[in-house]
Amino acid sequence: MDVYVDKHKCTGCQHCKDVCPVAVFEMKGRGTPENPDAEGANGDTAPEESKWKGQIDPAMHEKWANVQDNHKHFAQDNDGTSGGLSVAVNGSACILCQACLIECEGECIHITDDNGTRYDSIYK
Repeated sequence: MDVYVDKHKCTGCQHCKDVCPVAVFEMKGRGTPENPDAEGANGDTAPEESKWKGQIDPAMHEKWANVQDNHKHFAQDNDGTSGGLSVAVNGSACILCQACLIECEGECIHITDDNGTRYDSIYK
């Protein structure tokens, strides 16, 4: 199983981490402008175009920046409840329950099973 997150779309809501029964996800900081990966934001198998480079997807920002739901959308660091970026640090543990795919606000999680079938998050 391969799991990765499109970092530029991740809102930092932490839903993926909260619902995953096998601890696939960890929240990492967004680094600095000089070194966006300073805190390990690119520690999963994301392809180059999905890695964190310090730029938030403008459409995701417009959609979520002003939503008042007690999440720190696009915050630099995670405070234990939200903020930062999701990283699929333990993708091989994925059991394909798809809970993360349903809960992901940024629609940024991708899972490819062992047969090559790809599953993409679609926010409920």
